[in-house]
Amino acid sequence: MKDTLQYLFDHKTLGKEDAKLILRNMAEGKYNDAEIAAFISVYLMRSITVEELSGFRDALLELCTPVDLSEFNTIDVCGTGGDEKNTFNISTLTSFVVAGAGEKVAKHGNYSVSSACGSSNVLEFFGYKFTNDTDRLKREMDQFNICFLHAPLFNPAMKNVAPVRRSLRIKTFFNMLGPMVNPAFPENQLVGVYSLNVARLYNYLYQESGKQHCIVHSLDGYDEISLTGEFKALTLQTERTFSPADLGLQQVTPSDIYGGSTVEEAASVFLKILEGKGSPAQNDVVVANSAFALYCMDETRGIDRSIERARHSLESGSALNTFKNLVEG
Repeated sequence: MKDTLQYLFDHKTLGKEDAKLILRNMAEGKYNDAEIAAFISVYLMRSITVEELSGFRDALLELCTPVDLSEFNTIDVCGTGGDEKNTFNISTLTSFVVAGAGEKVAKHGNYSVSSACGSSNVLEFFGYKFTNDTDRLKREMDQFNICFLHAPLFNPAMKNVAPVRRSLRIKTFFNMLGPMVNPAFPENQLVGVYSLNVARLYNYLYQESGKQHCIVHSLDGYDEISLTGEFKALTLQTERTFSPADLGLQQVTPSDIYGGSTVEEAASVFLKILEGKGSPAQNDVVVANSAFALYCMDETRGIDRSIERARHSLESGSALNTFKNLVEG
């Protein structure tokens, strides 16, 4: 690792195969915490390259424990995190709205590293038991249209990196990798990212793979459609800037979508929205993100119809029932 660090400190970049090898070595416990922290720090001072990101991604996908959900046409709804905005759990709520609308969601998630509450935190709070049992996951998908893939159960090799990430408590390139390494290899994906640079890196890699995707980034820094201003949406075919008004929705303020500073507070907001007690601003943000996930799965329906489907799932109680069924299982 010493030679690699010196190479990187000289402002050089890694090729795809070298990046892949280093991450495999990291996952296999060949480096100590100080070496891992030093390596991570390189990417806090400069942008990651396409070759490096794709090498890291490929290493994690090769090391993961895959789950075969290929009999379903699935979508993942996942953000990179790291935007330091402490919003409520928008992508997790979106997952239940999309499932409530009848689509199959293979939600990949983890505990929070750089915010108050991640998707795993909120589901665990409500009593959901994580599993990597394929039969149970298939049953959940068949009965409830959704299953939850708790990342540590499917990528145990990353246990050597987890303590360093927890100690740093800031976004690292591992935030970028999370949405890319879903062990179910979903055919469709809505990804929220914290910068336009990362959005374009993602778009390049997803275009290369041919995965049907929609990458969203709010131009004021949110890793989701925040409705606090304009946002970019990138797909296989297009890159377009939207305003809330383009969706027939009102612009909101950062305080409207604050999620709290503890897991308990975040869980309370989460359940309130599902129960139909959310504010108009909270509901609109969930509907907007859900609509783009639905649009990603079937662009022929258009954004307007996707918004209608999302709002019906939330307001009819379908999303809430889906959540209750999964948790009570």
